[in-house]
Amino acid sequence: MSGGRIAGMIFLVALLCGWAFSQSAADCAASAKSLEEWRVSKAPELQNDFGELARYRAADGALKAPAAGEKRVVFMGDSITDIWAIEKYFPGKPYVNRGIGGQTTPQMLIRFRPDVINLQPAVVVILAGTNDIAGNTGPMSLEEIEANYASMAELARVHNIRVVFSSVLPVHNYTPNSLNLFLQRSPEKILELNRWMRDYCSANGCVYLDYFSATVDAHGLLKKELAEDGLHPNAAGYALMAPLAEAAIQKALRTP
Repeated sequence: MSGGRIAGMIFLVALLCGWAFSQSAADCAASAKSLEEWRVSKAPELQNDFGELARYRAADGALKAPAAGEKRVVFMGDSITDIWAIEKYFPGKPYVNRGIGGQTTPQMLIRFRPDVINLQPAVVVILAGTNDIAGNTGPMSLEEIEANYASMAELARVHNIRVVFSSVLPVHNYTPNSLNLFLQRSPEKILELNRWMRDYCSANGCVYLDYFSATVDAHGLLKKELAEDGLHPNAAGYALMAPLAEAAIQKALRTP
């Protein structure tokens, strides 16, 4: 490992342990090492296609324009969207999944035109932010994350696409395999980003989809029964989220 990478890992450890003071230094170091190993594994792919435009290029090209009266919806997001079986939870609906595991908002902004605008949806449901907080593509401030959200919303509005901003879900550390993902995601930053999203939606005519309130427990963490790894919803998690998403979509469709 290079000196710069080691220094970066130490910096991440300091950040993580700065908020997760109840965790041991060894846990924090292991979490930072896990993130660094993931980033290294993705580097060759992202050097050639940072936005991962290739993932849906063929599917986008094969998708016909919406039929007359069809209200297409695109779900844009990271792994939480990517692994969501949209056709199962929204049967018969013209809903399109454009999630990519591990992605951050700058990557989504790059692919927003081919994976959202060009598909001519009536609504886009954006679920992002958790990987930005984790630092999947490098350290990011909340202001930088918020700017990317705002840019996606502005692009959507220009093309008459109604916008649904989904809150960042809470995380938990209740299981052995949840600790690394939990330590990479500050609950305080999740709350701050969700507050900004709620305010932005109120001021700009977007719909705020509040998954957080429905999935958080009395300790401020993700309910244990909704995710085995502390981050990605299981079947029970998605069953809870689906009607909330549908209600938000219908609200967006009614928004002038």
